Amino acid sequence: MIAPALSPSTRPALAAVMLAAALAGCDLEWDKPDLSAPPPARFVEAKPRPAPPISSGRDFAVKFGSRELTQLVERALDDNLDIAAAIARIAEADAQARVSSAAQWPSVSLTNIARTTRTPGTTINVGSASSGFNPATSTTGTTSKTSTARARNFGFFQLGLTASYEVDFWGKNEDASRAARILANASRFDRDVVEISTVAAVLNAYFQVLTAQDRLRIARQNVTIAQQVMDAINARLEVGVATVLDISQQQTILAQQQASIPPLEQTLRQTRNNLAVLLGQTPESMTIKGGSLNDLKFPRIAPGLPSEVLLRRPDVAEAEARLASQEFSVLQARAAFFPSLTLTSLYGFQSAMLSTLLLRPDAIGLQLAGTLTQPLFDGWSLQGQYDQQKGRYSELAALYRKQILTALSDTENALIAIRETDRQISFLRVAVSAARRALEAAEMTLREGTIDIVTLAQTQTSYFQTQDELAVARLSYFQAATSLYQALGGGWGPTTREIEIARSNAAYEADRGPWP
Repeated sequence: MIAPALSPSTRPALAAVMLAAALAGCDLEWDKPDLSAPPPARFVEAKPRPAPPISSGRDFAVKFGSRELTQLVERALDDNLDIAAAIARIAEADAQARVSSAAQWPSVSLTNIARTTRTPGTTINVGSASSGFNPATSTTGTTSKTSTARARNFGFFQLGLTASYEVDFWGKNEDASRAARILANASRFDRDVVEISTVAAVLNAYFQVLTAQDRLRIARQNVTIAQQVMDAINARLEVGVATVLDISQQQTILAQQQASIPPLEQTLRQTRNNLAVLLGQTPESMTIKGGSLNDLKFPRIAPGLPSEVLLRRPDVAEAEARLASQEFSVLQARAAFFPSLTLTSLYGFQSAMLSTLLLRPDAIGLQLAGTLTQPLFDGWSLQGQYDQQKGRYSELAALYRKQILTALSDTENALIAIRETDRQISFLRVAVSAARRALEAAEMTLREGTIDIVTLAQTQTSYFQTQDELAVARLSYFQAATSLYQALGGGWGPTTREIEIARSNAAYEADRGPWP
């Protein structure tokens, strides 16, 4: 039975019914996670006043007043391999954006076919006649007659252009392009994150070098003091006013101070090697003079408002860009449920003989075709991909909100560290001064011959430990300044974000050749 032809008026209705039936088993609803989380009005550890962005990493290093430190930061910005890798990732992201955008435009290629087919003569039946009975079973009838033809060669030659284009009714290809281009922005923000982290690592490593040098000087001075006390006790032993126990106690103190030097030497030399890696150099090819942490200036930094901090942080901008990119990926997966129309065409020359391929007008061939594809059932593969993209969006939304909280927490923690280590240093300075006076009094009493050795040992140990604690506290103080530089997105800001986005758009438009 032949089905009746559909009238033009019923075709759109039938298409709608088929589309509804195909999508009936699919869940295309999407409840986006709520991202509304206004930042607090002020920081707990700072006054609520606006502040300009921190200057670049080099300018921030200048604030410490060390020419060597500034030069190290400059070399790291030029030669650090993590920054170089981040720049390479930008090139990868730009290239991927061009790849993902290619489906928005027609695809045109040159097709050149040269083919020869040889057909054996044994496969060609040129004629046959038979009637009546088989000669094997009857003597009547006629016999069949067949013959074998000669083998034949069949040629086919084609030269032409093939083009195809998918009509993007639902924005699937455009969504893929936008997702990739926004990821290219994220790669630029990532590069800025790496740069800030590199500057902070160089600063902290240099502070560790200076602290190790300070602690080595303290340790060597303490060894000298312990040796002088040892000599004085030996002198008393010779005149019979000291005991072997006194000598042994002082030997313990002296040996402990001597034993503190090798770990400090190890820390100093290994930190120099780590600093060389940050600068993209071998440890053998660079030298660091160093000095003392006491000679550096402490930079004063105003944090500003929480909303300003969030705009200054490139890691927040990166998380935001990845979330925005994923939204287009969700839309792309959703559009895959709907019909897809692909147009194809072929224009060129075709001939059975190469000699007539380009010489005869009737060798010109043209093909036009349109393919409409509507997914009906694929084992819920498209639904799974759609749900996967929605799940990924929810994941990135949670990470984006966490990044905001982390940025605010980092700033508060850095402000707390600066304030509390400053107080600690003040108390330790008083303790060192008092311990020094106590040691001088104990040494004077020792020379007078009335000192208790136990009290002298305690006085020495207290002075030695307090000096070392002060040096370590100074290191924590300067490292807190570095942490605040990182927390505030040093060297970055809203203007930088606009510049990076403009660079991304320019990279997308550049080097595309004559085609879009």
